[in-house]
Amino acid sequence: MELNGTSAIVTGGASGLGEATARVLAKAGAYVVVADVNDEAGKEVAASIGGLFCHTDVTDEGQVTDAVAAAGSSGKPLRVAVSCAGIGFAARTVNRDGAPHDLAAFNRVIGINLVGTFNVLRIAAAAMAKVEPADSDGQRGVIVNTSSVAGLEGQTGQIAYSASKGGIIGMTVPAARDLSVIGVRVLTICPGIILTPIYKGIAGGGEAAEAMLAKLAEPIVFPKRMGRPDEFGHLVKSLAENDYMNAEVIRFDGGVRFQPK
Repeated sequence: MELNGTSAIVTGGASGLGEATARVLAKAGAYVVVADVNDEAGKEVAASIGGLFCHTDVTDEGQVTDAVAAAGSSGKPLRVAVSCAGIGFAARTVNRDGAPHDLAAFNRVIGINLVGTFNVLRIAAAAMAKVEPADSDGQRGVIVNTSSVAGLEGQTGQIAYSASKGGIIGMTVPAARDLSVIGVRVLTICPGIILTPIYKGIAGGGEAAEAMLAKLAEPIVFPKRMGRPDEFGHLVKSLAENDYMNAEVIRFDGGVRFQPK
């Protein structure tokens, strides 16, 4: 799919993987709607790429509908929707004191990561169904979801996060089959250990931070480092441009395979 002259929406676009993706798509000529709950950072990203910021809680039907509509009203057809919004949470099913996992916390992770991703997928797909096909194949758009290698082999304490990310993986094929009738492709990327602001915040600074980041990179096969957000954005662009990629779950992890903890 040719990205130049199209519009795209990227949730979680104010930072990390979403920001990098928004920048890559904009550089390719797409008009990008940056959808995020972080107003200040989101506006800065949108302004820097010539796009538009929309305050968007992915669990809110109205806010997602408005963000998708904003992309469509740009005068350029909505062809790409990328879901990068999500949260992490660490807790064991039964903790060391014998208490069960907090149900409200589990529901929140599922709500944002899984239900939020589906909310964006369904609303964006419905909007794409209304635009003219982009080619002789009848293709109208592509939706790229963000899961995680934790959705395939989650570690100790990742039950909520892994359940949410595994759910995204599970809906890839049926969504692609459902949306084939309107010419929309569906793909899911499973990132491994990527150097996003979350990891930078945890590490802090100085030699101790460098040592911690090096420790995280140890199980990565090659290249022997954490992934970069711009590499993720490049993969999104490549998948969008390759018309024969559909209903696939792609690991993006440098060959890492997580141990139990």
